Amino acid sequence: MAEADPSQTLAANGARYFNRELSWLNFNLRVLEEAGNPAHPLLERLRFLSISGTNLDEFFMVRVAGLKGQQLEGVELRSVDGLTPAQQLDALEERVLSLMGEQQAVWHRLRSKLRTANISVIGLEAVDAKTENWLRTHFREQVFPILTPQALDPAHPFPFIPNKGLCLFFDLVRESDKEVVQELVILPATLPRFVRVPGKAARFIAIETLVRRYSTQLFPGFEVRDSGLFRILRDSDIEIEEEAEDLVRYYRTAIKQRRRGRIIRMEIESGVAQPVEDKLQTMMQGHEAIVVDTDGFMGIGDLAQIVEEDRPDLKFPAFAPRFPERIREYGGDCFAAIRAKDIVVHHPYESFDVVIAFLKQAADDPDVVAIKQTLYRAGKQSAIIRALIDAAEAGKSVTAVVELKARFDEEQNLLWASQLERAGVQVVYGFIEWKTHAKISMVVRREGDVFRTYCHFGTGNYHPVTARIYTDLSFFTADPRAGRDAAQVFNYITGYVEPQHMEMITLSPLRLRQNLTALIDDEIEHARAGRPATIWAKMNSLVDSAIIEKLYAASNAGVKIELIIRGICCLRPGVPGMSDNISVKSVVGRFLEHSRIWAFGNGKALPNNAAKLFISSADWMSRNFDRRVEYMLPIENPTVHDQVLDQVLVANLLDNEQSWVLQSDGSYQRVKADGKHFNLHRYFMTNPSLSGRGAARRKEGAVPKLSLAERG
Repeated sequence: MAEADPSQTLAANGARYFNRELSWLNFNLRVLEEAGNPAHPLLERLRFLSISGTNLDEFFMVRVAGLKGQQLEGVELRSVDGLTPAQQLDALEERVLSLMGEQQAVWHRLRSKLRTANISVIGLEAVDAKTENWLRTHFREQVFPILTPQALDPAHPFPFIPNKGLCLFFDLVRESDKEVVQELVILPATLPRFVRVPGKAARFIAIETLVRRYSTQLFPGFEVRDSGLFRILRDSDIEIEEEAEDLVRYYRTAIKQRRRGRIIRMEIESGVAQPVEDKLQTMMQGHEAIVVDTDGFMGIGDLAQIVEEDRPDLKFPAFAPRFPERIREYGGDCFAAIRAKDIVVHHPYESFDVVIAFLKQAADDPDVVAIKQTLYRAGKQSAIIRALIDAAEAGKSVTAVVELKARFDEEQNLLWASQLERAGVQVVYGFIEWKTHAKISMVVRREGDVFRTYCHFGTGNYHPVTARIYTDLSFFTADPRAGRDAAQVFNYITGYVEPQHMEMITLSPLRLRQNLTALIDDEIEHARAGRPATIWAKMNSLVDSAIIEKLYAASNAGVKIELIIRGICCLRPGVPGMSDNISVKSVVGRFLEHSRIWAFGNGKALPNNAAKLFISSADWMSRNFDRRVEYMLPIENPTVHDQVLDQVLVANLLDNEQSWVLQSDGSYQRVKADGKHFNLHRYFMTNPSLSGRGAARRKEGAVPKLSLAERG
């Protein structure tokens, strides 16, 4: 009997899965929707708009670039829903054009509202004499010396335009002989996109508008017939070659090459003559690029500069994260507090400073003998790096696993690695083919005649900036089992010594997929035995087809599954006979939901004290299971268990002010509050931590539990 055509099988899967790339665009559309949400202050709405622009740029530089590369090389690798790269690109182009058009419409509306709030963006219109003089002087003294016009003719080769490069094309006529001349001006990235005009009123002018306004100063003796703005995005992904002998050297070279990557998207100002557009594409060899005519502001992400205007009345109310009282009760001694009981810290509601304090104390403590730390993204000014350097200079054994493959942070991580090595830190780059994405820190301390290991497990990065806007969990423990497991994890990364007899941690790519599947199977068995069977899972993305199929099987067995997935979701919920018992929601609000938390009812309806509860660094994507070093850790301490399950997860399920529900057709519908309103982020800003409160919590009695009955 002839075998089934694999492509036909995959094509049929379109009914079972959503396309990953289209699902991501849906997420970015939800971000953009927040820019139109009247419940948000005006500058916060502008921030959401700028984030949607930055997100879309990165999507092109990585995801679209990957599909374009497959198409050009004739690779017919189909997506999980059965589409070829060419089919996906066709579908994406239509949706992207619609999304970009909506971004411009939102900017038009916000610009008008900003004007009424005394924040304006100056165009080419006439302004008062004082402002005109200031703009002219600023251009002459601060901008003109930096610009380098270049003629476009056979004697002048077309200049290289960097990724995200913004350029002005000028069509000129020399007044002396009426000869037509075409010039290109690359707007240097060293110049801010907007210039703020001095004065009480916030008035901004975009750099390209300023150059156009005074183009006669730039081109004396010429008549400016026309001008056009364009912007390009390049392929910015870095492919790892398995035979790379020196990862550091390879990445230094690859980062330079990335700046010259294939042009993926070219935005051209609407109204530019077609011959000009054709000439630009020819000169940049960008015929394979997606060309977008833009009628409005180009480079939406740059609007973030206006958001920084000092107008607290147009932003979310200021919020100061709390430092865990438990540690204060121990006089700031992190080790004593952790030794007494496990602690979970909920960022950004509780300060990331506690993580820094943990490592600073380790660096200063003469009884600490060793520190081991993973570093995926650490930011540009990192107190974490400083603490590790101080520890090494104090003579402690310090090991840092620096992940060079952290996309768009490769260059920064190379700099950190160099600084750490100079201080005497043992720097390891991990596996060539896998990313080390697990967020683990361990400190070994001499206490009397024994050594005790203190561990920190995070669902997010050791990044002090994102820790103020990403919701994540930091779990501190002195459990000897966790310490022994963490030591094996580091030995695996640094010396390829495969862990044996792990007591708490489950690690990918070794057994995370298998153990997660087993947990889902357990719930299936509970359902078949007539017991309550429930799964709650919170993550950023759900893509892996094998796990999706296991969830479908669980749904068909009667397991009640509630998923909180901020971004990409390829699972199709609510389909009769396939996913009747699965619901999916996405929360998009003031903070970026980033924590990964999974709960399994264990034969009882959730929430319950006997539930199997886990935190993790992994999303449910093939790369996280098969090509990354990730961890999954059970939460067993009763207080921490109650906080994470009965507070964090339940609050996510209760939210009805910033939540969207995924429909079986792939669309998302905003949740409408009927009766009582519940805002997840506002709740945690006003309700203190549980496990970190110590005596303060004991005075107030038992851990308060949110009730799902509140959602009606």
